[in-house]
Amino acid sequence: MIAVTRGIRRGIDSPRTDDTDERGSAPVEFVLVGVMLTALTLAVLQLGLGIYVRNVVHDAAVEGAYHAALADTSLRDGVDRTSQIVTRTVGAAYAGDIAVAETSALGYPAVEVTVRAPLPVIGLLGLPGAMEVSAHAPVESFD
Repeated sequence: MIAVTRGIRRGIDSPRTDDTDERGSAPVEFVLVGVMLTALTLAVLQLGLGIYVRNVVHDAAVEGAYHAALADTSLRDGVDRTSQIVTRTVGAAYAGDIAVAETSALGYPAVEVTVRAPLPVIGLLGLPGAMEVSAHAPVESFD
C-alpha cells in the first residue's frame, strides 16, 4: 500500500508530458486577448472620430448656406464662412473643396453648399474626397 501511495504522489508531483499540460499559456492568452481588445477599442474610437468629422463638416455647410442666403451677403461669403468653421474645428485639409450654387430646391430659390472632404481612416489621415456633404438654405430677400 505504501508503494502505491508513493507512485501516486510521484505521478501527481512530476510534470505531465501529455497534451493537457497548460503551463505557460496564461501570458500568451493575455497578449492575444490584449491585442484584440486594443484593436477593437481603437476601431471604435476611429469610428467616433469619423462621425464627429462628418457632423462638423455638415454643420459648417449648413452655417455657410444660411450665411450665403442672407439678403446682404454673396455666395462667396458662404464659402468663406464654411471654410473658417471647418478650418477651426478639424483643420485646413478638410476645407479644401467647397462649392456653392444657387438652386431651386423644393420649388423655391435656395443656396446649396457642398463640401468634399477626406474621410478619416487613421486618425485624421484619410481618403481624399471620400466624404461629401451638402446643405440647402432658402434665399432671403428684401421684398
